[in-house]
Amino acid sequence: MQPRVLVVDDEPGVRTALRRGLTAEGMEVTVAVEGTEALRLASTGSFDVVVLDVMLPGLSGYRVLERLRGQGVSTPVLLLSAKDGEVDQADGLDLGADGYLVKPFSFLVLTAQVRALARRGESSVRHDVLRVGELEIDRDGREVTWSGSTVTLSPREYGLLVALAGRPGTVVPKEDLLRLVWGADQFVTRNVVEVYIGYLRRKLAAVGAEHLVRTVRGHGYQISAEQLPDEEPGADPAKLTRDGGSSA
Repeated sequence: MQPRVLVVDDEPGVRTALRRGLTAEGMEVTVAVEGTEALRLASTGSFDVVVLDVMLPGLSGYRVLERLRGQGVSTPVLLLSAKDGEVDQADGLDLGADGYLVKPFSFLVLTAQVRALARRGESSVRHDVLRVGELEIDRDGREVTWSGSTVTLSPREYGLLVALAGRPGTVVPKEDLLRLVWGADQFVTRNVVEVYIGYLRRKLAAVGAEHLVRTVRGHGYQISAEQLPDEEPGADPAKLTRDGGSSA
């Protein structure tokens, strides 16, 4: 299984080099450029490792790490910093970092640390399963079931479902879904999210889960196992959202 890595750095050259290098090493890489965005993405719990620069616009890497740990997010975090002082490293580790690399660093060493942290995360969880009502997502085997019925999804559809199920009941903006599933450096538009949400809904509807993914107009999408009174089993998913997922 490919490790899922969130790389957060506001330097375009570093960010691009890490994305390309880690992707070449067989990892799935999503990038973010500032602290608030990093916190939103990392809070989904959709990643195996977060590579987090300390000096960021918005929230600093320290504050992102502090808030993640405060929310109970245990994803391993590797801090990157130009500061090589013992106090700086101790501060990061005390806040809950799992590793600390000083810039400039060896890409070979960074890759080894990312792999080690990904393995550590795997060993700390016996079976990585997301559950929302009767929905079960086995992230180890990448298998999805609803009430015991298998749901066969494409990689993009699966990525969207995991991003939403990792934050049940929370509205996830299209921009966040784009970064989580397609990556910030890919030239895709918000419309592609709408299209794939439509594909995902149709496959969920086939197993009786047409109510699972909802459009919150003007904001994004959310996943909820609670069925509203006007959501009758067997209804057309496009009618349930009135737009088939195109007006969020």
